[in-house]
Amino acid sequence: KKNERMKNYTLFIDDGGVMNDNSLRGPQWQRLVSEFFVPRLGGAPSAWAQANFTVITEIMEPAAWKARMEASPDYLSFDRTYQYDWLSRMCAIVGVPTPEREKCIALADEATNLITRRVRSAFPGVVEAIRMLHSSGYTFYTASAEPSYVLEGYLEGMDVLHCFTRLYGPDLIDMHKNGVEYYERIFAEAGIAPENALVVDDSPSALRWATQAGAHTVHVTSTHAPAEHAKFHIGSLAELPTLLAECV
Repeated sequence: KKNERMKNYTLFIDDGGVMNDNSLRGPQWQRLVSEFFVPRLGGAPSAWAQANFTVITEIMEPAAWKARMEASPDYLSFDRTYQYDWLSRMCAIVGVPTPEREKCIALADEATNLITRRVRSAFPGVVEAIRMLHSSGYTFYTASAEPSYVLEGYLEGMDVLHCFTRLYGPDLIDMHKNGVEYYERIFAEAGIAPENALVVDDSPSALRWATQAGAHTVHVTSTHAPAEHAKFHIGSLAELPTLLAECV
């Protein structure tokens, strides 16, 4: 009976900080950005690598990111503006002409789709854990702040894309991952009762929102105090199969 209850959970997994190590992604992005854009737009590889680091650091600054989210009427507008700003600011730093807006967005999209498939940043044991749970009958979704096309690239690169039913990022539900409504929307869109959802995340805020939406939660953390809102705590996603076998 315990195993039957265990398999009733549908898994909603965060990406950065849970499946993939963000500290490994940055240097790979810098190298791959230069490999992509130098042949297309010119400039020095080192200049592109430094430009990517500088621009992403500026864009992801918490106050700037919050203002960016609040300024967009919908997620599509947010994403298009983000892609244009990302590439146009890098062009300015590198010292090459910025393509006109639509071409710039298309080129940024092309770069993102290629780069995400080439990045290798999964935490140890994560790929094996996902495959094991999938083969055991678990249903997987993502629950990420990244859009679905970015998640598709990363998961394809990890060779676990086939394990996921749908890749929930903000683009599929037109809602940023910044409150309880994000989880309410993905559960409703997936047709999953919140009490049957198990959300796995490294962010205490995300876990609080998921709990408020009615889901069960697992906090993945090896360096911070366990989130008080989380039902379970593990040091790595690689530990999830053991947790589900023994504790749920």
